[in-house]
Amino acid sequence: MHRWSKLFVPTLREAPADAEVASHKFLLRAGYIRQLGAGIYNYLFLGQRSLNKIIAIVREEMDTIAQEFYLPAIHPREVWEQSGRWSVMGDNMFRLKDRKGAELCLGMTHEEIVTGIARNELRSYKQLPQIWYQIQSKFRDEPRPKGGLLRVRQFTMKDSYSFDLDAAGLDRSFDQHDVVYRRIFTRCGLTFVAVEADSGAMGGSQSQEFMVYTDAGEDLIASCPVCGYAANTEKATSVLEPVTEMEPTGDGLPELVYTPGCAAISDVAEFFKISPASDIKCVAYMALVRGPKGKPDVWHGLAAFLRGDHQVNETKLMSAVGAAELRTMNGEELEAFLHAPAGYLGPVGQTPAVKPLAGGLTVVIDKGLEGRRNLVSGANKLDYHFRNVTPGRDFTWTLAADIRTVNEGEACPTPGCAGKLVVGKAVEVGHIFKLGYKYTSSMGATVLDPNGKEVTPIMGCYGIGIERILTAAIEQFNDANGFWLPASIAPFTVVVTVTNVTDALLRETGEKLAAELEAAGLDVLLDDRDERAGVKFKDADLVGIPYRVNVGKKAVEGKVELVTRAVPGSEDVLIGELVGRLKGLIG
Repeated sequence: MHRWSKLFVPTLREAPADAEVASHKFLLRAGYIRQLGAGIYNYLFLGQRSLNKIIAIVREEMDTIAQEFYLPAIHPREVWEQSGRWSVMGDNMFRLKDRKGAELCLGMTHEEIVTGIARNELRSYKQLPQIWYQIQSKFRDEPRPKGGLLRVRQFTMKDSYSFDLDAAGLDRSFDQHDVVYRRIFTRCGLTFVAVEADSGAMGGSQSQEFMVYTDAGEDLIASCPVCGYAANTEKATSVLEPVTEMEPTGDGLPELVYTPGCAAISDVAEFFKISPASDIKCVAYMALVRGPKGKPDVWHGLAAFLRGDHQVNETKLMSAVGAAELRTMNGEELEAFLHAPAGYLGPVGQTPAVKPLAGGLTVVIDKGLEGRRNLVSGANKLDYHFRNVTPGRDFTWTLAADIRTVNEGEACPTPGCAGKLVVGKAVEVGHIFKLGYKYTSSMGATVLDPNGKEVTPIMGCYGIGIERILTAAIEQFNDANGFWLPASIAPFTVVVTVTNVTDALLRETGEKLAAELEAAGLDVLLDDRDERAGVKFKDADLVGIPYRVNVGKKAVEGKVELVTRAVPGSEDVLIGELVGRLKGLIG
Protein backbone atom coordinates (compact mmCIF):
# COMPACT_ATOMS: atom_id res chain seq x y z
CA MET A 1 0.00 0.00 0.00
CA HIS A 2 1.28 3.45 -0.90
CA ARG A 3 1.03 6.15 1.73
CA TRP A 4 0.94 9.77 0.61
CA SER A 5 2.98 10.81 3.64
CA LYS A 6 5.91 8.74 2.31
CA LEU A 7 5.74 9.80 -1.32
CA PHE A 8 7.32 12.61 -3.33
CA VAL A 9 4.34 14.42 -4.86
CA PRO A 10 5.38 18.08 -5.21
CA THR A 11 2.05 19.75 -6.05
CA LEU A 12 1.87 23.42 -6.97
CA ARG A 13 -0.99 25.82 -6.31
CA GLU A 14 -0.18 27.83 -9.45
CA ALA A 15 1.30 26.77 -12.77
CA PRO A 16 4.42 28.50 -14.14
CA ALA A 17 3.64 31.46 -16.39
CA ASP A 18 5.05 29.75 -19.49
CA ALA A 19 2.62 26.81 -19.21
CA GLU A 20 -0.13 27.60 -21.71
CA VAL A 21 -2.21 24.49 -22.42
CA ALA A 22 -4.21 22.63 -19.77
CA SER A 23 -2.16 19.43 -19.86
CA HIS A 24 1.12 21.31 -19.38
CA LYS A 25 -0.26 23.30 -16.46
CA PHE A 26 -1.69 20.27 -14.68
CA LEU A 27 1.27 17.97 -15.32
CA LEU A 28 3.44 20.56 -13.55
CA ARG A 29 0.95 21.40 -10.80
CA ALA A 30 0.23 17.74 -10.04
CA GLY A 31 3.93 16.92 -9.72
CA TYR A 32 4.00 14.55 -12.71
CA ILE A 33 6.88 16.31 -14.48
CA ARG A 34 9.57 18.90 -13.99
CA GLN A 35 11.44 20.64 -16.80
CA LEU A 36 15.17 20.06 -17.21
CA GLY A 37 15.67 22.11 -20.37
CA ALA A 38 13.80 23.27 -23.47
CA GLY A 39 11.66 20.30 -24.52
CA ILE A 40 13.37 18.01 -21.97
CA TYR A 41 11.46 16.74 -18.92
CA ASN A 42 11.97 14.65 -15.81
CA TYR A 43 9.08 12.26 -15.17
CA LEU A 44 8.41 12.07 -11.44
CA PHE A 45 6.64 9.35 -9.45
CA LEU A 46 3.01 9.96 -10.42
CA GLY A 47 3.87 10.69 -14.05
CA GLN A 48 5.97 7.57 -14.40
CA ARG A 49 3.25 5.39 -12.87
CA SER A 50 0.76 6.62 -15.46
CA LEU A 51 3.21 6.19 -18.33
CA ASN A 52 4.03 2.66 -17.15
CA LYS A 53 0.32 1.79 -17.19
CA ILE A 54 -0.02 3.16 -20.72
CA ILE A 55 3.05 1.18 -21.81
CA ALA A 56 1.60 -1.98 -20.25
CA ILE A 57 -1.63 -1.58 -22.26
CA VAL A 58 0.31 -0.90 -25.46
CA ARG A 59 2.58 -3.89 -24.88
CA GLU A 60 -0.29 -6.25 -24.04
CA GLU A 61 -2.19 -5.35 -27.20
CA MET A 62 0.85 -5.26 -29.49
CA ASP A 63 1.90 -8.71 -28.28
CA THR A 64 -1.23 -10.09 -29.95
CA ILE A 65 0.17 -9.29 -33.41
CA ALA A 66 3.91 -8.58 -33.06
CA GLN A 67 7.25 -9.43 -31.47
CA GLU A 68 8.98 -6.95 -29.17
CA PHE A 69 12.54 -5.79 -29.93
CA TYR A 70 14.75 -3.19 -28.29
CA LEU A 71 16.92 -1.27 -30.76
CA PRO A 72 19.78 1.21 -30.27
CA ALA A 73 19.01 4.90 -29.90
CA ILE A 74 22.40 5.86 -31.36
CA HIS A 75 22.89 5.12 -35.07
CA PRO A 76 25.86 5.26 -37.48
CA ARG A 77 25.56 7.76 -40.32
CA GLU A 78 26.08 5.04 -42.91
CA VAL A 79 22.76 3.34 -42.11
CA TRP A 80 20.79 6.53 -42.74
CA GLU A 81 22.76 7.25 -45.90
CA GLN A 82 21.72 3.88 -47.32
CA SER A 83 18.09 5.00 -47.27
CA GLY A 84 18.93 8.52 -48.43
CA ARG A 85 17.55 10.17 -45.29
CA TRP A 86 20.77 11.40 -43.67
CA SER A 87 20.42 14.74 -45.47
CA VAL A 88 16.61 14.72 -45.76
CA MET A 89 16.13 14.95 -41.98
CA GLY A 90 18.10 18.20 -41.87
CA ASP A 91 18.28 20.08 -38.58
CA ASN A 92 15.59 17.95 -36.97
CA MET A 93 18.13 15.20 -36.38
CA PHE A 94 20.53 15.27 -33.43
CA ARG A 95 23.99 14.55 -34.85
CA LEU A 96 27.23 13.82 -33.03
CA LYS A 97 30.68 12.33 -33.47
CA ASP A 98 32.48 9.72 -31.43
CA ARG A 99 36.08 10.10 -30.25
CA LYS A 100 37.36 8.70 -33.55
CA GLY A 101 35.40 11.23 -35.59
CA ALA A 102 32.76 8.81 -36.85
CA GLU A 103 29.43 10.55 -37.46
CA LEU A 104 26.40 9.31 -35.56
CA CYS A 105 22.85 10.41 -34.82
CA LEU A 106 20.21 9.94 -32.17
CA GLY A 107 17.32 7.92 -33.56
CA MET A 108 14.18 9.82 -34.57
CA THR A 109 12.69 6.58 -35.89
CA HIS A 110 13.99 3.12 -36.75
CA GLU A 111 13.01 2.21 -40.33
CA GLU A 112 16.65 1.95 -41.37
CA ILE A 113 17.58 -0.20 -38.38
CA VAL A 114 14.82 -2.80 -38.81
CA THR A 115 15.33 -2.88 -42.59
CA GLY A 116 18.99 -3.65 -41.97
CA ILE A 117 17.98 -6.59 -39.77
CA ALA A 118 15.52 -7.81 -42.39
CA ARG A 119 18.12 -7.50 -45.14
CA ASN A 120 20.65 -9.56 -43.20
CA GLU A 121 18.34 -12.18 -41.69
CA LEU A 122 15.27 -12.77 -43.86
CA ARG A 123 15.86 -15.13 -46.77
CA SER A 124 12.56 -16.70 -47.80
CA TYR A 125 8.88 -15.89 -48.21
CA LYS A 126 8.31 -18.61 -45.60
CA GLN A 127 9.66 -16.19 -42.96
CA LEU A 128 7.02 -13.59 -43.85
CA PRO A 129 5.02 -11.84 -42.61
CA GLN A 130 7.04 -10.30 -39.80
CA ILE A 131 5.88 -7.54 -37.42
CA TRP A 132 8.47 -6.17 -35.01
CA TYR A 133 7.92 -3.47 -32.42
CA GLN A 134 9.70 -1.66 -29.64
CA ILE A 135 8.96 0.91 -26.95
CA GLN A 136 11.91 3.26 -27.03
CA SER A 137 13.07 6.86 -26.53
CA LYS A 138 13.15 8.98 -29.68
CA PHE A 139 14.99 12.25 -30.24
CA ARG A 140 14.08 15.27 -32.34
CA ASP A 141 15.87 18.64 -32.35
CA GLU A 142 12.55 20.44 -32.11
CA PRO A 143 13.06 24.12 -33.03
CA ARG A 144 10.15 25.36 -30.87
CA PRO A 145 9.41 23.00 -27.97
CA LYS A 146 6.05 23.88 -26.44
CA GLY A 147 2.85 22.49 -24.95
CA GLY A 148 4.58 20.54 -22.20
CA LEU A 149 4.91 16.95 -23.42
CA LEU A 150 3.15 17.65 -26.73
CA ARG A 151 6.21 18.99 -28.56
CA VAL A 152 9.49 17.89 -26.99
CA ARG A 153 13.03 16.88 -27.90
CA GLN A 154 13.02 13.46 -26.22
CA PHE A 155 9.90 11.32 -26.11
CA THR A 156 8.77 7.71 -25.80
CA MET A 157 7.30 5.95 -28.80
CA LYS A 158 5.93 2.56 -29.59
CA ASP A 159 7.09 2.02 -33.15
CA SER A 160 6.41 -1.13 -35.13
CA TYR A 161 7.35 -2.29 -38.61
CA SER A 162 5.83 -4.92 -40.85
CA PHE A 163 7.45 -6.91 -43.66
CA ASP A 164 5.18 -8.69 -46.13
CA LEU A 165 5.61 -10.47 -49.42
CA ASP A 166 3.06 -8.40 -51.32
CA ALA A 167 0.52 -5.58 -51.11
CA ALA A 168 -2.23 -7.92 -49.93
CA GLY A 169 -0.06 -8.92 -47.00
CA LEU A 170 0.63 -5.27 -46.19
CA ASP A 171 -3.11 -4.62 -46.23
CA ARG A 172 -3.54 -7.30 -43.56
CA SER A 173 -0.71 -5.91 -41.40
CA PHE A 174 -2.12 -2.40 -41.72
CA ASP A 175 -5.61 -3.59 -40.78
CA GLN A 176 -4.23 -5.53 -37.80
CA HIS A 177 -2.62 -2.38 -36.49
CA ASP A 178 -5.81 -0.42 -37.06
CA VAL A 179 -7.74 -2.88 -34.88
CA VAL A 180 -5.05 -3.00 -32.16
CA TYR A 181 -4.70 0.79 -32.07
CA ARG A 182 -8.43 1.21 -31.59
CA ARG A 183 -8.29 -1.25 -28.68
CA ILE A 184 -5.33 0.57 -27.14
CA PHE A 185 -6.88 4.02 -27.27
CA THR A 186 -10.24 2.69 -26.07
CA ARG A 187 -8.61 0.96 -23.10
CA CYS A 188 -6.77 4.19 -22.32
CA GLY A 189 -10.15 5.93 -22.10
CA LEU A 190 -9.66 8.32 -25.01
CA THR A 191 -12.36 9.68 -27.28
CA PHE A 192 -10.57 9.56 -30.62
CA VAL A 193 -11.13 9.68 -34.37
CA ALA A 194 -9.20 7.93 -37.14
CA VAL A 195 -8.45 10.26 -40.06
CA GLU A 196 -6.80 10.18 -43.45
CA ALA A 197 -3.35 11.74 -43.24
CA ASP A 198 -0.18 12.66 -45.10
CA SER A 199 2.85 10.37 -44.72
CA GLY A 200 5.38 13.21 -44.57
CA ALA A 201 9.07 12.32 -44.34
CA MET A 202 8.27 8.65 -43.75
CA GLY A 203 7.05 8.25 -47.33
CA GLY A 204 4.57 5.66 -48.47
CA SER A 205 0.98 5.59 -49.63
CA GLN A 206 -1.98 5.03 -47.30
CA SER A 207 -1.65 6.87 -44.02
CA GLN A 208 -4.03 7.13 -41.09
CA GLU A 209 -3.79 9.20 -37.92
CA PHE A 210 -5.57 8.65 -34.64
CA MET A 211 -6.53 12.04 -33.26
CA VAL A 212 -8.01 13.46 -30.06
CA TYR A 213 -9.90 16.73 -30.39
CA THR A 214 -8.53 19.48 -28.13
CA ASP A 215 -7.83 23.20 -28.42
CA ALA A 216 -4.23 22.37 -27.47
CA GLY A 217 -3.78 20.50 -30.74
CA GLU A 218 -1.58 21.73 -33.56
CA ASP A 219 -3.30 19.66 -36.24
CA LEU A 220 -6.55 20.70 -37.90
CA ILE A 221 -9.07 17.97 -38.63
CA ALA A 222 -11.97 18.28 -41.06
CA SER A 223 -14.84 15.93 -40.27
CA CYS A 224 -18.42 15.36 -41.31
CA PRO A 225 -20.93 14.86 -38.48
CA VAL A 226 -23.34 13.15 -40.89
CA CYS A 227 -21.31 10.32 -42.46
CA GLY A 228 -18.21 10.24 -40.22
CA TYR A 229 -15.70 11.29 -42.88
CA ALA A 230 -12.56 12.65 -41.21
CA ALA A 231 -9.17 13.76 -42.50
CA ASN A 232 -6.26 15.91 -41.49
CA THR A 233 -6.48 19.20 -43.40
CA GLU A 234 -3.17 18.20 -45.00
CA LYS A 235 -5.23 15.52 -46.77
CA ALA A 236 -8.89 16.60 -46.52
CA THR A 237 -10.97 17.39 -49.57
CA SER A 238 -14.41 18.95 -50.02
CA VAL A 239 -16.99 19.73 -52.69
CA LEU A 240 -17.11 23.39 -53.69
CA GLU A 241 -20.37 25.20 -54.25
CA PRO A 242 -20.93 26.41 -57.85
CA VAL A 243 -19.71 29.96 -58.47
CA THR A 244 -21.61 32.44 -60.62
CA GLU A 245 -19.10 33.55 -63.25
CA MET A 246 -18.64 37.20 -64.20
CA GLU A 247 -19.81 38.39 -67.60
CA PRO A 248 -16.93 39.14 -69.98
CA THR A 249 -16.15 42.69 -71.04
CA GLY A 250 -15.16 43.92 -74.54
CA ASP A 251 -14.07 41.09 -76.77
CA GLY A 252 -13.88 38.71 -73.81
CA LEU A 253 -10.09 38.36 -74.00
CA PRO A 254 -7.74 39.37 -71.17
CA GLU A 255 -8.03 43.11 -70.64
CA LEU A 256 -5.31 45.12 -68.90
CA VAL A 257 -6.73 47.29 -66.13
CA TYR A 258 -4.92 49.97 -64.13
CA THR A 259 -5.34 49.05 -60.43
CA PRO A 260 -3.16 51.43 -58.41
CA GLY A 261 -2.36 50.22 -54.89
CA CYS A 262 -4.41 47.03 -55.25
CA ALA A 263 -1.87 44.46 -54.14
CA ALA A 264 -4.10 42.63 -51.61
CA ILE A 265 -6.95 40.26 -52.52
CA SER A 266 -9.43 42.41 -50.60
CA ASP A 267 -8.34 45.52 -52.51
CA VAL A 268 -8.72 43.75 -55.85
CA ALA A 269 -12.16 42.42 -54.93
CA GLU A 270 -13.29 45.90 -53.89
CA PHE A 271 -11.86 47.54 -57.03
CA PHE A 272 -13.60 45.15 -59.43
CA LYS A 273 -16.66 44.67 -57.21
CA ILE A 274 -16.22 40.91 -57.31
CA SER A 275 -16.07 38.01 -54.88
CA PRO A 276 -12.53 36.86 -53.95
CA ALA A 277 -13.64 33.52 -55.46
CA SER A 278 -13.34 35.19 -58.89
CA ASP A 279 -9.79 36.39 -58.30
CA ILE A 280 -6.73 34.24 -59.03
CA LYS A 281 -4.25 34.30 -56.17
CA CYS A 282 -0.56 33.51 -56.72
CA VAL A 283 1.77 32.21 -54.01
CA ALA A 284 5.37 31.93 -55.20
CA TYR A 285 7.86 29.53 -53.63
CA MET A 286 11.31 28.13 -54.00
CA ALA A 287 11.04 24.33 -53.82
CA LEU A 288 13.90 22.10 -52.70
CA VAL A 289 14.73 18.88 -54.50
CA ARG A 290 17.21 16.62 -52.72
CA GLY A 291 20.13 15.62 -54.89
CA PRO A 292 20.97 11.96 -55.39
CA LYS A 293 23.85 10.56 -53.37
CA GLY A 294 26.91 12.73 -53.86
CA LYS A 295 24.97 15.42 -55.73
CA PRO A 296 23.92 18.82 -54.34
CA ASP A 297 20.36 19.78 -53.46
CA VAL A 298 18.67 22.13 -55.94
CA TRP A 299 16.08 24.90 -55.44
CA HIS A 300 13.49 25.39 -58.18
CA GLY A 301 10.92 28.13 -58.85
CA LEU A 302 7.31 27.19 -58.09
CA ALA A 303 4.15 29.26 -58.57
CA ALA A 304 0.85 28.09 -57.07
CA PHE A 305 -2.38 29.59 -58.39
CA LEU A 306 -5.74 29.23 -56.64
CA ARG A 307 -8.93 31.11 -55.85
CA GLY A 308 -8.53 34.33 -53.90
CA ASP A 309 -10.68 33.01 -51.05
CA HIS A 310 -8.59 29.83 -50.65
CA GLN A 311 -5.33 29.14 -48.82
CA VAL A 312 -2.41 27.06 -50.11
CA ASN A 313 -1.88 23.85 -48.19
CA GLU A 314 1.88 23.52 -48.37
CA THR A 315 1.87 19.84 -47.44
CA LYS A 316 -0.43 19.06 -50.36
CA LEU A 317 1.67 21.24 -52.66
CA MET A 318 4.94 19.56 -51.66
CA SER A 319 3.36 16.16 -52.21
CA ALA A 320 2.00 17.19 -55.62
CA VAL A 321 5.37 18.31 -56.98
CA GLY A 322 7.69 16.07 -54.96
CA ALA A 323 9.44 18.86 -53.07
CA ALA A 324 11.35 18.21 -49.85
CA GLU A 325 10.94 21.76 -48.57
CA LEU A 326 9.34 25.09 -49.51
CA ARG A 327 10.21 28.68 -48.79
CA THR A 328 8.68 31.93 -50.02
CA MET A 329 10.38 33.62 -52.99
CA ASN A 330 12.20 36.85 -52.30
CA GLY A 331 12.01 39.93 -54.57
CA GLU A 332 14.98 38.97 -56.72
CA GLU A 333 13.60 35.47 -57.24
CA LEU A 334 10.18 36.85 -58.18
CA GLU A 335 11.81 38.92 -60.88
CA ALA A 336 13.96 36.04 -62.08
CA PHE A 337 11.20 33.41 -62.29
CA LEU A 338 7.94 35.33 -62.76
CA HIS A 339 9.31 38.67 -64.04
CA ALA A 340 6.85 40.49 -61.79
CA PRO A 341 6.52 42.38 -58.51
CA ALA A 342 4.81 40.98 -55.39
CA GLY A 343 1.08 41.70 -55.25
CA TYR A 344 0.63 41.65 -59.03
CA LEU A 345 1.67 38.10 -59.89
CA GLY A 346 -0.42 36.28 -62.46
CA PRO A 347 -0.44 33.20 -64.72
CA VAL A 348 -0.92 34.94 -68.08
CA GLY A 349 2.34 35.09 -70.01
CA GLN A 350 4.20 32.59 -67.82
CA THR A 351 6.07 29.70 -69.43
CA PRO A 352 5.44 26.65 -67.25
CA ALA A 353 7.95 23.83 -67.01
CA VAL A 354 6.93 20.61 -68.75
CA LYS A 355 7.70 18.50 -65.67
CA PRO A 356 7.51 19.52 -62.00
CA LEU A 357 10.77 20.86 -60.56
CA ALA A 358 12.80 19.97 -63.62
CA GLY A 359 14.04 23.46 -64.45
CA GLY A 360 12.37 26.76 -65.20
CA LEU A 361 9.14 27.70 -63.40
CA THR A 362 6.82 24.94 -62.20
CA VAL A 363 3.23 26.22 -62.39
CA VAL A 364 0.59 24.45 -60.31
CA ILE A 365 -3.07 25.41 -60.35
CA ASP A 366 -5.57 24.24 -57.80
CA LYS A 367 -8.36 22.07 -59.19
CA GLY A 368 -10.81 24.71 -57.96
CA LEU A 369 -9.73 26.83 -60.93
CA GLU A 370 -10.40 24.15 -63.53
CA GLY A 371 -13.42 24.99 -65.68
CA ARG A 372 -13.61 28.57 -64.41
CA ARG A 373 -13.82 31.60 -66.74
CA ASN A 374 -13.72 35.39 -66.81
CA LEU A 375 -11.52 35.71 -63.73
CA VAL A 376 -9.25 38.50 -62.48
CA SER A 377 -5.51 37.98 -62.03
CA GLY A 378 -2.34 39.93 -61.56
CA ALA A 379 -0.81 41.17 -64.83
CA ASN A 380 2.82 40.76 -63.73
CA LYS A 381 3.13 44.52 -63.87
CA LEU A 382 3.08 46.99 -60.98
CA ASP A 383 -0.42 48.44 -60.44
CA TYR A 384 -2.06 46.37 -63.19
CA HIS A 385 -4.42 43.41 -63.33
CA PHE A 386 -6.08 41.39 -66.09
CA ARG A 387 -9.79 40.64 -66.24
CA ASN A 388 -11.55 38.14 -68.52
CA VAL A 389 -8.89 35.52 -67.68
CA THR A 390 -9.95 31.94 -68.48
CA PRO A 391 -7.70 29.04 -67.42
CA GLY A 392 -6.69 26.78 -70.30
CA ARG A 393 -7.40 29.44 -72.91
CA ASP A 394 -5.24 32.26 -71.58
CA PHE A 395 -2.60 30.31 -69.69
CA THR A 396 -1.37 26.74 -69.16
CA TRP A 397 0.28 24.97 -66.26
CA THR A 398 2.67 22.20 -65.36
CA LEU A 399 0.04 20.31 -63.39
CA ALA A 400 -3.33 20.72 -61.71
CA ALA A 401 -3.82 19.30 -58.23
CA ASP A 402 -5.75 19.75 -55.00
CA ILE A 403 -3.42 22.17 -53.20
CA ARG A 404 -5.83 24.09 -51.00
CA THR A 405 -6.89 23.80 -47.36
CA VAL A 406 -10.57 22.98 -46.95
CA ASN A 407 -12.78 25.47 -45.09
CA GLU A 408 -15.40 24.80 -42.45
CA GLY A 409 -18.90 24.61 -43.89
CA GLU A 410 -17.85 23.22 -47.27
CA ALA A 411 -19.71 20.17 -48.53
CA CYS A 412 -18.57 16.70 -47.47
CA PRO A 413 -16.69 14.83 -50.24
CA THR A 414 -18.39 11.49 -49.50
CA PRO A 415 -20.67 10.64 -52.45
CA GLY A 416 -24.32 11.02 -51.54
CA CYS A 417 -23.64 12.75 -48.22
CA ALA A 418 -25.31 16.12 -47.66
CA GLY A 419 -23.21 17.00 -44.60
CA LYS A 420 -21.02 20.05 -44.10
CA LEU A 421 -17.46 19.83 -42.85
CA VAL A 422 -16.49 20.91 -39.34
CA VAL A 423 -12.86 21.90 -38.71
CA GLY A 424 -11.32 21.57 -35.25
CA LYS A 425 -7.94 21.30 -33.52
CA ALA A 426 -6.66 17.90 -32.50
CA VAL A 427 -3.61 16.10 -31.08
CA GLU A 428 -2.16 13.09 -32.87
CA VAL A 429 -1.70 10.07 -30.58
CA GLY A 430 -0.98 7.44 -33.23
CA HIS A 431 -0.13 7.12 -36.91
CA ILE A 432 0.00 4.12 -39.25
CA PHE A 433 1.63 4.16 -42.71
CA LYS A 434 1.94 1.92 -45.70
CA LEU A 435 5.59 2.57 -46.52
CA GLY A 436 5.78 0.40 -49.60
CA TYR A 437 9.26 -0.39 -50.92
CA LYS A 438 10.97 2.89 -49.96
CA TYR A 439 13.38 1.33 -47.46
CA THR A 440 13.64 -2.30 -48.52
CA SER A 441 14.43 -1.21 -52.08
CA SER A 442 16.95 1.52 -51.21
CA MET A 443 18.70 -0.75 -48.70
CA GLY A 444 18.66 -3.89 -50.83
CA ALA A 445 16.47 -6.19 -48.72
CA THR A 446 15.19 -9.20 -50.69
CA VAL A 447 13.70 -12.65 -50.10
CA LEU A 448 13.01 -15.61 -52.37
CA ASP A 449 9.37 -15.97 -53.43
CA PRO A 450 7.61 -19.37 -53.89
CA ASN A 451 9.13 -19.62 -57.38
CA GLY A 452 12.67 -19.08 -56.12
CA LYS A 453 12.82 -15.53 -57.51
CA GLU A 454 14.34 -12.68 -55.52
CA VAL A 455 11.67 -10.12 -54.57
CA THR A 456 11.64 -7.03 -52.38
CA PRO A 457 9.43 -7.21 -49.26
CA ILE A 458 6.89 -4.45 -48.73
CA MET A 459 6.84 -2.50 -45.47
CA GLY A 460 4.52 -0.70 -43.09
CA CYS A 461 5.36 1.60 -40.17
CA TYR A 462 3.17 2.26 -37.13
CA GLY A 463 3.73 4.68 -34.23
CA ILE A 464 2.12 5.59 -30.91
CA GLY A 465 3.24 8.53 -28.76
CA ILE A 466 3.19 7.27 -25.16
CA GLU A 467 3.32 10.70 -23.52
CA ARG A 468 0.74 12.00 -25.97
CA ILE A 469 -1.82 9.50 -24.67
CA LEU A 470 -1.33 10.94 -21.18
CA THR A 471 -1.51 14.56 -22.31
CA ALA A 472 -4.53 13.91 -24.56
CA ALA A 473 -6.37 12.31 -21.65
CA ILE A 474 -5.66 15.33 -19.44
CA GLU A 475 -6.85 17.65 -22.20
CA GLN A 476 -10.10 15.69 -22.39
CA PHE A 477 -10.73 15.33 -18.65
CA ASN A 478 -10.05 18.47 -16.64
CA ASP A 479 -11.72 21.37 -14.87
CA ALA A 480 -10.61 24.42 -12.88
CA ASN A 481 -9.49 22.25 -9.94
CA GLY A 482 -7.36 19.71 -11.79
CA PHE A 483 -7.93 16.61 -13.89
CA TRP A 484 -9.03 13.01 -13.67
CA LEU A 485 -7.61 10.14 -15.66
CA PRO A 486 -9.38 6.97 -16.78
CA ALA A 487 -8.84 4.29 -14.15
CA SER A 488 -6.77 2.23 -16.60
CA ILE A 489 -4.00 4.83 -16.83
CA ALA A 490 -4.33 6.82 -13.58
CA PRO A 491 -1.36 6.57 -11.19
CA PHE A 492 -3.84 5.26 -8.59
CA THR A 493 -7.43 4.16 -9.05
CA VAL A 494 -8.65 5.45 -5.70
CA VAL A 495 -7.32 7.65 -2.92
CA VAL A 496 -8.55 6.93 0.58
CA THR A 497 -8.49 10.26 2.40
CA VAL A 498 -8.48 10.20 6.19
CA THR A 499 -9.88 13.62 7.06
CA ASN A 500 -8.28 13.68 10.52
CA VAL A 501 -5.37 11.33 11.15
CA THR A 502 -5.27 12.24 14.85
CA ASP A 503 -8.66 10.53 15.27
CA ALA A 504 -7.89 6.87 15.98
CA LEU A 505 -11.23 5.57 14.59
CA LEU A 506 -10.83 7.44 11.31
CA ARG A 507 -7.19 6.44 10.95
CA GLU A 508 -7.90 2.76 11.62
CA THR A 509 -10.94 2.78 9.32
CA GLY A 510 -8.89 4.34 6.53
CA GLU A 511 -6.10 1.79 6.95
CA LYS A 512 -8.57 -1.11 6.87
CA LEU A 513 -10.44 0.22 3.84
CA ALA A 514 -7.25 0.81 1.89
CA ALA A 515 -6.10 -2.74 2.62
CA GLU A 516 -9.45 -4.20 1.55
CA LEU A 517 -9.49 -2.20 -1.69
CA GLU A 518 -5.94 -3.26 -2.47
CA ALA A 519 -6.81 -6.91 -1.77
CA ALA A 520 -9.67 -6.54 -4.25
CA GLY A 521 -7.18 -5.63 -6.96
CA LEU A 522 -7.54 -1.84 -6.92
CA ASP A 523 -4.56 0.49 -7.07
CA VAL A 524 -4.86 2.40 -3.79
CA LEU A 525 -3.23 5.49 -2.33
CA LEU A 526 -3.83 6.17 1.36
CA ASP A 527 -3.70 9.86 2.22
CA ASP A 528 -2.44 9.64 5.78
CA ARG A 529 -0.85 13.09 5.90
CA ASP A 530 -1.34 15.26 8.93
CA GLU A 531 -2.98 18.03 6.92
CA ARG A 532 -6.32 19.79 6.95
CA ALA A 533 -9.07 17.96 5.09
CA GLY A 534 -9.46 20.84 2.64
CA VAL A 535 -5.80 20.62 1.63
CA LYS A 536 -6.13 16.89 1.03
CA PHE A 537 -9.29 17.31 -1.01
CA LYS A 538 -7.66 19.94 -3.22
CA ASP A 539 -4.62 17.74 -3.82
CA ALA A 540 -6.80 14.72 -4.63
CA ASP A 541 -8.83 16.78 -7.13
CA LEU A 542 -5.61 17.98 -8.74
CA VAL A 543 -3.55 14.85 -9.33
CA GLY A 544 -5.68 12.77 -11.70
CA ILE A 545 -7.03 10.02 -9.42
CA PRO A 546 -10.55 9.17 -10.63
CA TYR A 547 -12.10 8.12 -7.28
CA ARG A 548 -11.78 9.41 -3.71
CA VAL A 549 -13.06 7.85 -0.50
CA ASN A 550 -13.37 10.35 2.34
CA VAL A 551 -13.18 8.76 5.78
CA GLY A 552 -14.80 11.34 8.06
CA LYS A 553 -17.39 11.80 10.78
CA LYS A 554 -19.88 9.38 9.21
CA ALA A 555 -17.47 6.51 9.86
CA VAL A 556 -19.12 6.05 13.27
CA GLU A 557 -22.32 5.24 11.33
CA GLY A 558 -20.44 2.74 9.14
CA LYS A 559 -20.43 5.07 6.14
CA VAL A 560 -17.84 6.83 3.99
CA GLU A 561 -18.16 9.45 1.29
CA LEU A 562 -17.40 8.36 -2.28
CA VAL A 563 -16.41 11.05 -4.77
CA THR A 564 -16.30 10.30 -8.51
CA ARG A 565 -13.96 12.97 -9.80
CA ALA A 566 -15.61 13.19 -13.22
CA VAL A 567 -19.01 14.21 -11.84
CA PRO A 568 -20.06 16.84 -9.29
CA GLY A 569 -21.13 15.92 -5.78
CA SER A 570 -20.60 12.77 -3.71
CA GLU A 571 -22.52 9.80 -2.31
CA ASP A 572 -22.57 8.07 1.05
CA VAL A 573 -21.70 4.38 0.86
CA LEU A 574 -21.80 1.72 3.55
CA ILE A 575 -18.28 0.60 4.35
CA GLY A 576 -19.20 -3.03 3.70
CA GLU A 577 -20.47 -2.17 0.22
CA LEU A 578 -17.60 0.11 -0.86
CA VAL A 579 -15.48 -2.49 -2.66
CA GLY A 580 -18.41 -3.69 -4.75
CA ARG A 581 -19.53 -0.15 -5.51
CA LEU A 582 -16.09 0.91 -6.72
CA LYS A 583 -15.54 -2.20 -8.81
CA GLY A 584 -18.92 -1.61 -10.41
CA LEU A 585 -17.96 1.97 -11.30
CA ILE A 586 -14.59 0.98 -12.72
CA GLY A 587 -16.05 -1.92 -14.71
